[in-house]
Amino acid sequence: MSELNAESLTLISQMTQLNGSADEFSTPWFYRAIMRVAPPLVRTVTNVHYNGLERIPQSGPVIITGNHTSHIDPIVKIMGMRRPVHYLAKEEFFEDKKLQKLMASTGQIETERKSGASDALSSAVDVLENGHVMGIFPEGTRSRNLEPPYLGRGKTGVARLAARFPNVPIVPMAIIGARDFLKPGSAIVNPLAKIQVSVGNPITFAEWLNDKEGAGLDNEGISNIASLDEHGQRSIMKSLYRDFTDQLIETLRILGAP
Repeated sequence: MSELNAESLTLISQMTQLNGSADEFSTPWFYRAIMRVAPPLVRTVTNVHYNGLERIPQSGPVIITGNHTSHIDPIVKIMGMRRPVHYLAKEEFFEDKKLQKLMASTGQIETERKSGASDALSSAVDVLENGHVMGIFPEGTRSRNLEPPYLGRGKTGVARLAARFPNVPIVPMAIIGARDFLKPGSAIVNPLAKIQVSVGNPITFAEWLNDKEGAGLDNEGISNIASLDEHGQRSIMKSLYRDFTDQLIETLRILGAP
């Protein structure tokens, strides 16, 4: 099957109907400064082990995804990236006086219930358009399961964002053992608990669309979708988002996500 051309990828991007603010997004200086010293320090004092870090792009926009069982997960991903990672965060974190300065100074994105997920994804567009790293937990929130399996069904926002930027690599990262380090609802940290992180091969939405084991679409297929009315386009895109998200969750499971 021939590779998708630029016209097809532009059509896919447009059909997401996802736009940014057109404002320049930059990583706060405080966050950039922390990233110069924190990763090696944190990895020295914790029992975190990474496999596959060489698969992570060290420049340009990236979407890094992973399972979510503990509040330590975002930090684990940041330490592995060794680049500032920006997340969609609940508005409660910005309302908490102990956390609001930290959230703002590290360029995290507030997700407001009233405005919904679309506004949050629009902010994520700004992050990627300016060449930064967007961190997403496809499950949408920390697992509420009290015992394995913790990995739940993914929400399709990650796929919609990936389709908006079809050439941006999506990196799967399975985090194993985070609950032993910091259990949900507990303030007690077990620094000796081993956390194993497995990084999978990056894939772009364009590659997935064109792959027989993905959507299996060629340029003609995408042109046919674009020729549909808005309702038809939206229906097909929702189906593609769901299939991509399900395969991403399955990839995390294969990588070892509990």
